[in-house]
Amino acid sequence: MNASVEQLEFQAEARQLLDLMVHSVYSNKDSFLRELISNASDALDKVRLEALRNKDLDVDTSDLHIELEVDKEARTLTVRDNGIGMTRDEVVDLIGTLAKSGTAEVRQQLKEAKNQAASEELIGQFGIGFYSSFMVADKVELVTRKAGQTEGTRWESSGEGTYTIESVEGAPQGTSVTLHLKPEDSEDELHDYTAEWKIRSLVKQYSDFIAFPIRMQVERRKQVPVEEGSEETREEVTVETETINSMKALWARPKDEVSEDEYKEFYKHIAHAWDDPLEIIAMKAEGTFEYQALLFIPSHAPFDLFDRDAKVGVHLYVKRVFIMGDCDQLMPEYLRFIKGVVDAQDLSLNVSREILQQDRQIKAIRRRLTKKVLSTIKEMQSSRPEDYKKFWTQFGRVVKEGLLSDIDNRETLLQISSFVSTHSEEEPTTLAQYVERMKEGQEKIFYATGESRQQILNSPHLEAFKAKGYEVLLLTDPVDEVWVGMVPDYEGKPLQSVAKGEVDLTSDEESSEAEREEQEKEFADLLTWLKETLSEHVKEVRLSTRLTESPACLITDAFGMTPALARIYRASGQEVPVGKRILELNPNHPLIKGLRQAHQDRPDDASVAEAAELLYGTALLAEGGALDDPARFAGLLADRLTRSL
Repeated sequence: MNASVEQLEFQAEARQLLDLMVHSVYSNKDSFLRELISNASDALDKVRLEALRNKDLDVDTSDLHIELEVDKEARTLTVRDNGIGMTRDEVVDLIGTLAKSGTAEVRQQLKEAKNQAASEELIGQFGIGFYSSFMVADKVELVTRKAGQTEGTRWESSGEGTYTIESVEGAPQGTSVTLHLKPEDSEDELHDYTAEWKIRSLVKQYSDFIAFPIRMQVERRKQVPVEEGSEETREEVTVETETINSMKALWARPKDEVSEDEYKEFYKHIAHAWDDPLEIIAMKAEGTFEYQALLFIPSHAPFDLFDRDAKVGVHLYVKRVFIMGDCDQLMPEYLRFIKGVVDAQDLSLNVSREILQQDRQIKAIRRRLTKKVLSTIKEMQSSRPEDYKKFWTQFGRVVKEGLLSDIDNRETLLQISSFVSTHSEEEPTTLAQYVERMKEGQEKIFYATGESRQQILNSPHLEAFKAKGYEVLLLTDPVDEVWVGMVPDYEGKPLQSVAKGEVDLTSDEESSEAEREEQEKEFADLLTWLKETLSEHVKEVRLSTRLTESPACLITDAFGMTPALARIYRASGQEVPVGKRILELNPNHPLIKGLRQAHQDRPDDASVAEAAELLYGTALLAEGGALDDPARFAGLLADRLTRSL
């Protein structure tokens, strides 16, 4: 090997992804060309923008284009652009390694996928871009030179875990990717990527809307006389360079002139996605601020939806000139899954992300886009419930973040949100549906938070609610712990946690005021003693109307911070104090009655105090909490069990 040629290994995740591609997990191999053309289009956008911003950059942007070149004999297909290009380090970062996480998880899910369709869906969520080349090629060669630099880079790999990289002189500006195609299958003419008709059809299907010309040399054959006046003819072959895409900006065309398939392919291009969009939103605003927007709601959440470093936002154009991709100023963070294009008419071509943060027009566009997206989801909720259900399953957890940050649209967000509840094991409910089912005399919307539906259902806090037929929302997403404390009510109905504050579920038929007062007197000594005995852990001990089966439960003050919320803040690096909680007792439980009697008979007995400590510990465990001293609790429990045998 030449000493100037360096051989390197792919990053572990990249090797796994290459393995997926080489073994053709994704059956629609045609999509590789769309991915390469999309990458080339991005490179052209970037060099045009850089030339506008950097007047000292010595580049010619008068003829930005993509070129497709076929060599039938050598069985190669080259995709070439004269865009921004890459440095050697950028090649290693962007191609030699995989700058995304999650590949191992995808591989595991692929193994568990039940059929080919499920496998393709998973690959679609992940997105594979450049790596899709290995579905059709035995070897891929890339030559690139960064705009404004003199030295180029050659990269080559057969997709077997290693690649070679070297510096080259005389490389043209931009990037060329040459695919050494796999051997031709005589029975599979539909996948002959050296055929002109095939390449034309793929460009028309996937990339017709690309804003730059896609050129290809094509052969023209015609019969001409062997000599002037002769009836005998010969075939004359000429080669012409032809632009094979229309270059029409999809968002600038009337909606009735664009087919659904064209919208779908544009979405796949702009989002680098493999799935079809769930919803297409086309907008045109005239007046003070003129802009056009073409937005898409994906059908699947990307794997990096909760990755802080993920690129989010829609692409920003000014008068059809690309300004920046992933413009996060055009969409609130809780709608970061929205993909698409916004083409504004009155912004500067030199606008930066910092300027956008203060720009009045951008803020106005953002408000309008947000309202349009939310109204579209609301319409989907009422007219296409199955699509809405799919949307909420994929993105509901993210949308609920808006309840914290977007006060202006909070009412709409509450209307489009769905929650699991005790009403149905399968179908979630909206708050409007919950209110319609509220019992006569019920003034509050009850909810419970926890790590899982099953954990909440087994919580002692729900016992009386279930027994009396009150519906309870079961909130299991981490964001639920936060937003319920910031949203006071829904249409005048306060939200009430089943584990916070005082709740009186007794009816006049069940217990008179006099009977309740008598019960309070009966247990007064026990309540006072327990408060003193457990003063390190609880601030108050009282009788409960929530409990029907369990002996005790722990309650947070109406305006206090729950332990679960405190854990969320600590996980984000914020230290928050957690106040003592309230211990509620079930006066009808045999254990509580027995503890009351034992305290009356043996007030100074250490074993009675130990029983109180065990009571507190079991209440903490029953709600999924963690003991301060698990070893001591286990020792007390073992000792008590030993004496009972």
